[in-house]
Amino acid sequence: MLASAPPAAAEGLSWNGFVQSHVAARTADVNCPAGTECNYPAADLRGELGADGKNAAGNAGFFGRFDLLRDFALDDTRLTTRELYGDLRSEKAATRLGRQVITWGVGDLLFINDTFPKDQVSLFTGQPLEYFKLGSDALKLNAYPAPANLELVVAGFRADNTPTSRRFVLADPLPAELPRRTEEPGDRAHELEVSGRVFGYYDSWELAGYASRTHYHSPAMRVKAGEIVGTFPRLNTLGASFTGPALKGVLSLETGYYDSVQDREGRDPSVDNSQFRNLIGYSRQVWDDTTVGVQLYGEWMRNYGAYRETLPAGFPAKDYLRKVATFRYTQLFAHQTVSFNVFAFVGLSEKDRYIIPSLRYAFSDNLWAEIGANVFGGKRNGTFGSLQDNNNVYLTVRFAL
Repeated sequence: MLASAPPAAAEGLSWNGFVQSHVAARTADVNCPAGTECNYPAADLRGELGADGKNAAGNAGFFGRFDLLRDFALDDTRLTTRELYGDLRSEKAATRLGRQVITWGVGDLLFINDTFPKDQVSLFTGQPLEYFKLGSDALKLNAYPAPANLELVVAGFRADNTPTSRRFVLADPLPAELPRRTEEPGDRAHELEVSGRVFGYYDSWELAGYASRTHYHSPAMRVKAGEIVGTFPRLNTLGASFTGPALKGVLSLETGYYDSVQDREGRDPSVDNSQFRNLIGYSRQVWDDTTVGVQLYGEWMRNYGAYRETLPAGFPAKDYLRKVATFRYTQLFAHQTVSFNVFAFVGLSEKDRYIIPSLRYAFSDNLWAEIGANVFGGKRNGTFGSLQDNNNVYLTVRFAL
């Protein structure tokens, strides 16, 4: 059981922070629609303050990260709470309450059993990867009975931050003249989400099982009563993952089933059909300071015939089996002060691609800068090819306080 004694006064309180400038510039002239930031899809100045502490006994603590952001691209200033939670723990259990980043599964930028919210805009504009996962307002309970570990997460709904026409040029088959809105928190769809994980070790392998009662976190758009409404349909998931040493590297396997509760027959084209998702990955350090990783990912759509029969005219058809491969190459130089990284998505079935090269240099322990690019290409009806008018180069500079 959790320790019941009142926590002592905070001990070891520490503060940290940084200031960061980030700008992403479009690499080609495109015909941007009205209302779209055409030249610089991202341009911001950010200040972050973090604090953490624990009591003298070490069984209670807290952590917080707060950002003050000046967004020049959208002419907006906002204060955000990235994380803010409290911890209680004992030898056999732990609990965490508050806004927290939760990551499950074994994929590298590919997610199956991780159904927690994400920020696609930050990825597509080159923000540091720490911003790709959004915090969930959640209660997380952990228990450690041998031989397995248990984790239960009860969270409020939070939508993904998905690309919109304010920053991106998007292919959109829905009528442009109709007004649009998306469900707000408090609507019926935004009920509590419950996710569970059981995990443990067998020899050198980590094994995990997952289940969740959640929602799709990207909106399903449909025409309704003279407007376009985005909703977040219910979703159940069940899956497993395995990772461990193999062939002088690390082998990862993950599988999951997506039960699309509101479209089990596959006849609502605005809601994703149920599907199986599978991933196999392998990474290895090929020589000093050099790592290579590859992944093969697939989505098998159920009730594909019903989906094709009900797909409206003018909408691009998804593949029965969507296949994606990824490749990552990381090389460190100059006593690990310089890092070169390339990550590539390759749509094997959709014939498109998304490549992210980057080069980072640490001038000191407090200052680093990174240049990189987001390069989309291939067939325009593909997931990545549809974004090829948004190719950009970016520069990030961060100074730790």
